[in-house]
Amino acid sequence: MADLIKSTGIKKSKALFQEALKVIPGGVNSPARAFRSVGGDPLFIQKAEGQWMWDEDGNRYLDLINSWGPLILGHAHPVILAAAEEALRHSSSFGAPTRLEVEMAKLVCACVPSIEKVRMVNSGTEATMSAIRLARGYTSREKIIKFAGCYHGHGDSFLIAAGSGLMTQGVPDSQGVTKGVAQDTLTASFNDLEDVQRLVAANPGQIAAIIVEPVVGNMGLIKPEPGFLEGLRSICTANGILLIFDEVMTGFRLSLGGAQEVLGIKPDLTTLGKIIGGGLPVGAYGGRAEIMDYISPAGPIYQAGTLSGNPVAMSAGKAMLELLKADTELYKRLDATTALLETEMAALFQNAGIPLTINRFGSMITFFFHPGPVRNYEEAKKADTALFAQFFKGLLHRGIYLAPSQFEALFISNCITSSEVNLITQATEDWLIEYRSK
Repeated sequence: MADLIKSTGIKKSKALFQEALKVIPGGVNSPARAFRSVGGDPLFIQKAEGQWMWDEDGNRYLDLINSWGPLILGHAHPVILAAAEEALRHSSSFGAPTRLEVEMAKLVCACVPSIEKVRMVNSGTEATMSAIRLARGYTSREKIIKFAGCYHGHGDSFLIAAGSGLMTQGVPDSQGVTKGVAQDTLTASFNDLEDVQRLVAANPGQIAAIIVEPVVGNMGLIKPEPGFLEGLRSICTANGILLIFDEVMTGFRLSLGGAQEVLGIKPDLTTLGKIIGGGLPVGAYGGRAEIMDYISPAGPIYQAGTLSGNPVAMSAGKAMLELLKADTELYKRLDATTALLETEMAALFQNAGIPLTINRFGSMITFFFHPGPVRNYEEAKKADTALFAQFFKGLLHRGIYLAPSQFEALFISNCITSSEVNLITQATEDWLIEYRSK
């Protein structure tokens, strides 16, 4: 398989990055795009269609990120584009209620088992921040529990690292986050119910919510161990704590009802994003009506947004959800394709004698360069990031666009078939031959 980048070059991307560094902090508008963890400069993408993306130099790549998850039907789907264009003809924004908001809310409530009422916002971060404020207001408590390695956006309450001991308060993981905020965030280990129980026991009557990615995508793909989420549900119910599922990644990707439908567990609140905008900026949070009615103007908890329920995003998102709902075999196809990729890649690395743990749930997958298992953040951190960086560059040079971090999930779109799986495995086989010859 040809070395794509060496043969055609990335001069335009390099030049654009140098320009960007002068006017954008770090040259990017979101840190994960910077290629810092894999080395080198980021590619600047010009266009995309279906399963393919093209950079500014005209190089074509098979996209396994799909805008970090939302493009489950691939890039530039004609039905979604048409819906956005139709809405845009009437204006890009009104700052007033629209029929589309109501129709979209009905769709979300019909699909997601735990959601009786939903509030639209503009991003996953807005959704999680708002859900935490709602939980605190509803319970009249201040503390929350999150899990090490789970990412819930860049809200202050979430940028907290674990303290030195299990009962220790969190400490800020980013400058600009105050110690006061950090004191109200407790951090537990994913898949460790005893850890959670100790934190709850040490803070009686003080914890408003436990927020968790039911299937983790932000330390690489990590699945919940049997009984873990069920245990969280029981702990929350017994202690008057709200259970929040952050399904910004998993909502509508793992099934129409998200991870909670697949796993059969009902949280009190759910946060959504990504797919429900059809690729446009959007987020949402929803749950039991009695909780959601605490939000202004129905209740005392304030949350607002001029562009919330934006008609263009609502139109694109509604088209996306209707397409997902109409295709009854979609999730089976996605699962089968991603399972094929898992099987083929596992065989290649086993034959090459290179330790690799593959974690997969539906159409989300991560290749950990570690013998495994990988069940939490501590185990994920043992992965060989230097080897992953070599793998990333090797596949990128051969036209396969992976997430530029060992600790991010890949997202397979419906446009990827066994033919594209063959391209990925061929590129991997070529890289393995090159790697082992050094």
